[in-house]
Amino acid sequence: MTPVVDGLFELADGKARLVGTRCRSCEALYFPRAISCANPACREKRVETCLLPGTGTLHSYTVQRYQPPPLFRMDNWEPYALGAVDLSPGLRVMGMLTGIAFDEVRIGMALKVIAETLFSDDLRGDVATFKFTPLHPEDQP
Repeated sequence: MTPVVDGLFELADGKARLVGTRCRSCEALYFPRAISCANPACREKRVETCLLPGTGTLHSYTVQRYQPPPLFRMDNWEPYALGAVDLSPGLRVMGMLTGIAFDEVRIGMALKVIAETLFSDDLRGDVATFKFTPLHPEDQP
């Protein structure tokens, strides 16, 4: 499985984790990765690569009824839910929701990050992106 964008996420022990940056001075988190801290109160502005939390809470969502841009094309396109997920205080990430019917999506629900194939081609094979799916009790560490 190849990430649709290099460095977007990593797979380890069968689990997907988003790759972000953390400011060494003020601890601000960024996704996707940033080259410098954007916090105006931060003096140091030095960031380091980090793996972001693998679970979060749904803040908001919408249903997309049009095809995504070519970079994120899907072999079997159909409307999908797109959610804003709080991964940690101050870090909200947009991503597709999967594994849940539109009428079952609820604000505040617990979600986990997974990787899922978007399309396959001869050059890169299975090309995947991160998505969010419901977190079940058996998923808890």
